[in-house]
Amino acid sequence: MESQSPNPQTLPETPPNNNPMSRSLAYIVQRVTRNLGFHSKWGELNGAMGDLGTYIPIVLALTLAKDLNLGTTLIFTGIYNVVTGVLYGVPMPVQPMKSIAAVAISDSSGFNIPEIMAAGICTGAILLVLGVTGLMQIVYKFIPLSVVRGIQLSQGLSFAMSAVKYIRKVQDFSKSKSMGNRQWLGLDGMVLAIVCAGFITFINGAGQERNQSDEAIVDEERNVRRKRMRKIMATIPSAFIIFLLGVVLAFIRRPKVVNDIKFGPSEMEIVKITGHSWKEGFIKGTIPQLPLSVLNSVIAVCKLSSDLFPGREFSATSVSVTVGLMNLVGCWFGAMPCCHGAGGLAGQYKFGGRSGGCVALLGAAKMMLGLVLGTSLVTILHQFPVGILGVLLLFAGIELAMTCKDMNSKQESFVMLICTAVSLVGSSAAVGFVCGMLVHVLLKLRTLCMP
Repeated sequence: MESQSPNPQTLPETPPNNNPMSRSLAYIVQRVTRNLGFHSKWGELNGAMGDLGTYIPIVLALTLAKDLNLGTTLIFTGIYNVVTGVLYGVPMPVQPMKSIAAVAISDSSGFNIPEIMAAGICTGAILLVLGVTGLMQIVYKFIPLSVVRGIQLSQGLSFAMSAVKYIRKVQDFSKSKSMGNRQWLGLDGMVLAIVCAGFITFINGAGQERNQSDEAIVDEERNVRRKRMRKIMATIPSAFIIFLLGVVLAFIRRPKVVNDIKFGPSEMEIVKITGHSWKEGFIKGTIPQLPLSVLNSVIAVCKLSSDLFPGREFSATSVSVTVGLMNLVGCWFGAMPCCHGAGGLAGQYKFGGRSGGCVALLGAAKMMLGLVLGTSLVTILHQFPVGILGVLLLFAGIELAMTCKDMNSKQESFVMLICTAVSLVGSSAAVGFVCGMLVHVLLKLRTLCMP
């Protein structure tokens, strides 16, 4: 009897993979690949420079004034950058907690590394609790847009004014003071800063319009030459070129800086925090930092992300939790207290950052520098032209301030400007927030009472 070959159509099919673990792993890999995928190679690299105007001055000041472990800070903030890039898929920044840093720099003796880390841990713990319990999301929905825009405008103008100060005045970061007028000529002169600002303006323009009209798109398509020129401009990493120029000038200003470089990571150890340090850290550091973290690091970041990346709005809960976890882990090892920030997000977007790959690339560079050079990197940063840092910070501040252009009614603009004015003059986002909310409520009551 002849054996019959089986019919191909009747062969048993390979059963689908119903393993939940395999499906979950495939989903995670797909999401990580999507979130870290570069939209533009040069654009993401350029965008990674957009936050350095804030990051470098504060880190340098804390290292010089309070002996912050720069190597440990670079490693941990690099890890934060990579993780947030993977989680969010946008250039979510990692910035120093500015109020804590300001207290540490201005207090010559009573607020040192243990107090700084205690303040960061307490702030992170409170933010984590607010996020896990869902209270942060309630706060986010409760705050009107005009007040959020006021906080963003005040922060953007504050960055811009600090940037102009960096360009015009000689800075002593270890004392957080301006020393005198900067010279016009020289390797850190005002002419250099002005030329760098002009170069970035010429290459990047005023920024990409997020809502182009159909007519504008048609006009652009008709003008083939202009379209081609814009494509060429988009491939030039202006901020990265300026940053590389600053690195080269740092070595030219003091060639012997090479002799001060020691290879290898800094020694990492757990910070010993006494009861007195916990008390001082909470009172002097956490209390002034917490309102700024809630408003600028969570609320304003969530709103700005929805503006810049429509359809990718992040919950205030998730952002609050990530900020909390960053500080509950890193501060124990002496890493600088960190948070997210609307200014950093605006700066990285301004220079071309569009994906999580932008900050992941920056994070990888930080980790490499932390492991290879450690704290000795501070000798190079100390020679970096401050005017160039001012230029990078200036464009980040302007980009953040420009988000307020959607205030269409006079009432919204009024609330926003009250909030901005009080925040700037009082140097406190919390006071500006309270005044903005009060004015908003009064205007609403006035509307209800009008016949």
